Amino acid sequence: MKFNLLILAIVLLSSCNNQNALPDPLEAGWKGEAVCEVIEENNELRVLKCTFEPGVGHEKHYHNPHVGYTLVGGKFRITDHTGTREVDVPTGYTFRKDSITSHEVLNIGETTSVYLIMEFK
Repeated sequence: MKFNLLILAIVLLSSCNNQNALPDPLEAGWKGEAVCEVIEENNELRVLKCTFEPGVGHEKHYHNPHVGYTLVGGKFRITDHTGTREVDVPTGYTFRKDSITSHEVLNIGETTSVYLIMEFK
């Protein structure tokens, strides 16, 4: 019984460490360049503005629970736990995730796209 609990504890700690091995959206960039900047931050919330010119992406990163708003839409290739897909994100689109998630994106469109990401702490 003690051995099983030890194994379970090791697995849980390892999975937590693997999630934290990814950068957050502010730390992650594209080819060494930042794509997000902090607009506002307090003890409960961090607001990021992320800008993607054509051909610019966001390396694989994680998000805390968050709400996003598309200031300027665009066409993206998104890769996450479900696979890879291409999406047209319209201006004014709002999205929300209630759990920690991870993904990577690439702007495959012809215009610069801009997002606000509001992450809960």
